[in-house]
Amino acid sequence: MYQLSGVTKRYRRGKDTVDALAGVDLTIEDGGRLVIQGPTGGGKSTLLQMLGGLDRPTSGSVELDGVDLASLSEARLTKVRSENIGFVFQSFNLIPTLTAQENVETALVPLGVKAAERRTRAAEALESVGLGERFGHLPGEMSGGQQQRVAIARALVKRPKVLLADEPTGNLDESMRDEIMTLLEGLWEEHGLTFVMVTHDSALARRAPRLATIEKGKVKITERAA
Repeated sequence: MYQLSGVTKRYRRGKDTVDALAGVDLTIEDGGRLVIQGPTGGGKSTLLQMLGGLDRPTSGSVELDGVDLASLSEARLTKVRSENIGFVFQSFNLIPTLTAQENVETALVPLGVKAAERRTRAAEALESVGLGERFGHLPGEMSGGQQQRVAIARALVKRPKVLLADEPTGNLDESMRDEIMTLLEGLWEEHGLTFVMVTHDSALARRAPRLATIEKGKVKITERAA
């Protein structure tokens, strides 16, 4: 479970101070699904970075299972991210010289997983996202939707409890957007993930049971009927 209490994040912009987050209190239950939406510069990606331990708050606490991520050493924080949190980004972030399988395997190297097990788990992850025939393809040989499927497999191969997605369909057309979103929703249910996604797309936001609208660093939560 995530528990955020009084989270602020301030940046210097020239002579001015900007509050990207301004006293955010938020609870995300295990297995929950939350979409974060808001205007550009409103703080939504900053909030996701806090949840992923990619940035630290100026003040307040970001607890995951009772551990304050903001108080951890860099080494310990890296370990938590490697073991517990999967990331999916708009730009895919695949290594162009590695095959689909090799890209997925990279997520297991920091965990000390042996080569044979890495290959097996990567193959299983690619099968789970519908890329069973694309193991040996390079990113440049795949469509945008296929590349995002590889990125999702890479996020899930380490068997995290949390999946964080930052505009995961932002580079895709409408048809592929819906296909990838359906895949993510299915994986969330199948694996019991805590799933948090940032999107500017209102059509996708309406599909979520819980919406966090963020503007000028302030968060408003809307619960949707089941």
